[in-house]
Amino acid sequence: MRMLVTKVNHATLSVEGNLISKINAGYVVYFGVKVGDTKEKAKKCADKLMKLRIFHDENDKLNLKLDKEKHEILVVSQFTLYGDASNNNRPSFTNAADPKLANELYLYFIELLKNEGYSVKTGVFGAHMIIDAQYVGPFNLIYEI
Repeated sequence: MRMLVTKVNHATLSVEGNLISKINAGYVVYFGVKVGDTKEKAKKCADKLMKLRIFHDENDKLNLKLDKEKHEILVVSQFTLYGDASNNNRPSFTNAADPKLANELYLYFIELLKNEGYSVKTGVFGAHMIIDAQYVGPFNLIYEI
């Protein structure tokens, strides 16, 4: 399982010209599931995301975690995180989980975050999405388990 966590001031996600989700400051999380991933791994990813300390404190140190009162999360299913272009120019996605498993774990990950009180918005699983985001930093972090 792999997450690409990006800090944003705001983000929108559209499908076929229709606005699906909109968040203010927080994270856009691109969430990839590989063959063999489990609910236990999804829980570890959720736990890591909730504990990440990548917001600046009053001393400008990366020391603060996501604040449920002022931050939101946009979670986007992203099988391309498991694209492998090491041997070819066209990536192979054989390491990505089949869509049924990937969607199940994507929804479970979202449920875990919501159950902890976070404001979570989503993309549309399997759709061609347009994401417009104002990145902060930019700050991007890859987490894999």
